[in-house]
Amino acid sequence: MLGVFKDRQKEQQNQLGNGKVISFMNQKGGVGKTSMAYNTAFALAQRGHKVLCIDMDPQFNLSLLFGAQNIGKNIFHLMVNSIRELKNLHGGELLSDVLFNVNENIDLISSGQELSGFELTVAGINAPRQLILKKFIERNDLLKLYDYIIVDGPPTLGLIVVNILCASHGVIFPFIPDSFSQQGLRNIKEVILDIEDMGIVETPKIVGYIPNLFEGRRKNANDDLLEIKKEIGEEKVFGPFYNKVHLSKALRNKKSVFNYESADYKELQKQFTDVAQSIEQL
Repeated sequence: MLGVFKDRQKEQQNQLGNGKVISFMNQKGGVGKTSMAYNTAFALAQRGHKVLCIDMDPQFNLSLLFGAQNIGKNIFHLMVNSIRELKNLHGGELLSDVLFNVNENIDLISSGQELSGFELTVAGINAPRQLILKKFIERNDLLKLYDYIIVDGPPTLGLIVVNILCASHGVIFPFIPDSFSQQGLRNIKEVILDIEDMGIVETPKIVGYIPNLFEGRRKNANDDLLEIKKEIGEEKVFGPFYNKVHLSKALRNKKSVFNYESADYKELQKQFTDVAQSIEQL
């Protein structure tokens, strides 16, 4: 029976398209989810993939990094328009109206403050509220149009996070090796287990964990990272991204690390390429 179920899932995936949704998640803020998602999108594009980024954080920092400012309509409006029961709230926005072209290989669907009211807006509908993003992606054939869809999640728990995880094929967890970020990882993993228990979608695979803003000179930094690795177990932990000026400089200039030819950026480029290669192995 399990084999038949997997065959059906594979057949359904082929019908929907072969694209993969990869989300960057942690309940703790300030761990670098957005910078990791941003540069990984460029790493995948560098490797010849067509990439769509969806900003699902009401703070819309990923949108700002891409230079998408004052667009007006965003992912919130597209998702509301996709729900038949909310017909009275529908606007005339089409995907093509909201899609922001970054370059020949990367597009963006931006976020906005309206997304903060998503949970309240959909509270009264009968359709599965946890599948709104997944259904939006499928109905617009985005898994056929793009090789990878990169989703930047909010530093919270709630319906937005559940929607992201239900739509995802893989999850990457950026974290700072400290107790606060460690608890954030635990909380997100609990949500994944809840999704597995629901049994309505295939549980997203964990692509890996990214230790970010690593302070190697801090006395207990290596011990903290080792402790988290022990808790994570067999899951992949990428090499740490050190807290160096070069990554923050690129972000200030709204550029990816791949925009720089300086030798100072070679190690960062290699690290993000490693993340992209792990995604390709899903």
